[in-house]
Amino acid sequence: MTATRRTSVNRPAHVLIAAQPARHARLQRALWLAGLALVGGLLAGLSDGSHAATPVTNTFQVQATITSSCTVSGSSLNFGSAIDPLASATPLDATSTLTVTCSNTTPYTVALNAGANAGGATNFSSRTMKSGTDTLGYQLYLDAGRTTVWGDGSAASSNKTGTGSGTAQTLSVYGRIPSLANVVPGSYTDTVTVTISY
Repeated sequence: MTATRRTSVNRPAHVLIAAQPARHARLQRALWLAGLALVGGLLAGLSDGSHAATPVTNTFQVQATITSSCTVSGSSLNFGSAIDPLASATPLDATSTLTVTCSNTTPYTVALNAGANAGGATNFSSRTMKSGTDTLGYQLYLDAGRTTVWGDGSAASSNKTGTGSGTAQTLSVYGRIPSLANVVPGSYTDTVTVTISY
């Protein structure tokens, strides 16, 4: 009878000892990956929540109020600075201009009074220039033919109407001295008031 010999193999102690840190490292790595997954899920949830939010809208007004506006100015009407009453033909005519600027689409009316020497603002037939106490009659018209007296619409006069364009508009004033008979030499003047209504 042959005896069977059993051989036992003893594992070295250092192999068992080395296996413990490797298992610990794998566990740490698994926990770290799980943490990353958890954080990523939270971030994704937050991101999805922001996209899912319903926008809130409202309105506000922008406004401005534009008022109608007009200005008017005039240049002197000069019949001449060296008029010879014996040699000059009459009637003696001259022209001046008014400059009107009104806001766009604004309707306006331009009126002239009778002057400072007519004895009344509407005495258009008595327009007079003066040199001291001496007088020289004249008239202002709307038209080049000198047929329509420019006044305020009363006492057989007419006024000028128009519509603003937002830029300057030029209006002609047609003046006439009907006669120089017996006029006394001197420098004659008058002051006319221009009124623009709009």
